[in-house]
Amino acid sequence: MSLLRPASLVLASLFALAACATPPSESTPAGEDPAFAPAPPPPAMVDEGIREDPPVICNQEAGQWAVGQVADEALVEKVRTDTQSQRVRVIKPGMMVTMDHREDRVNIEVDDENRVTVVRCG
Repeated sequence: MSLLRPASLVLASLFALAACATPPSESTPAGEDPAFAPAPPPPAMVDEGIREDPPVICNQEAGQWAVGQVADEALVEKVRTDTQSQRVRVIKPGMMVTMDHREDRVNIEVDDENRVTVVRCG
């Protein structure tokens, strides 16, 4: 009786392992390893052309009217639209700013009293 139980466990384990094994889906010719088979070619690329919107470029001359005025929200938005910029940045005295140049951004520099001193693109 004591040998029957371990034997049945071994047989159950073998059946479980056999169920997990998957047979090869297609036969390979003798001597060829499927791991080294050539990769299929990439799909063909269809060139539909690049569709990009024309870049928005800031026009700083259109915002020079704001120099000397108090930079409130309405003025900042009007300068942005007048200069045809997508972005606006108000730079206060002593404020740290990045030195990246963006053609679609207008920079409005203000003094301690929040009056516009410079309107420039970049």
